[in-house]
Amino acid sequence: MDAVNAFNMELFSMIDMKPPISRAKMMSVTKAAIKAIKLYKHVVQIVEKFIKKCKPELKVPGLYVIDSIVRQSRHQFGVDKDVFGPRFLKNFTETFQNLYHCQGEDKTKIVRVLNLWQKNGVFDTNILQSLVDMANGNISPNIA
Repeated sequence: MDAVNAFNMELFSMIDMKPPISRAKMMSVTKAAIKAIKLYKHVVQIVEKFIKKCKPELKVPGLYVIDSIVRQSRHQFGVDKDVFGPRFLKNFTETFQNLYHCQGEDKTKIVRVLNLWQKNGVFDTNILQSLVDMANGNISPNIA
């Protein structure tokens, strides 16, 4: 549980920061998440909570944290053994509804990440497309 607490402190230390968040900070948050992999469900829940509670200007950095954790996990352990991606998928609709409470111009950055995930096959294309539709104001059915 120490690793989870360390991750929580590392992530929530971003709450008072002004974007952009430094690459070094993203790396330390990601490293803390990977260290807490045995309790990955807690890590995912903490990220989801951060995205829900943070100020609008920190929504996109919250998405970048998801991206960084999933990419690092897939790289380090392989796509088959990545536990973070499937876990983030469980609440993707709600998470993205919270993300879309960002500043107006930040929506394009969210869509850009979705397009990169689509291009690189990180998540199922249908799920990602419905999240893109949601960004464009098209209400789509619950995906996850």
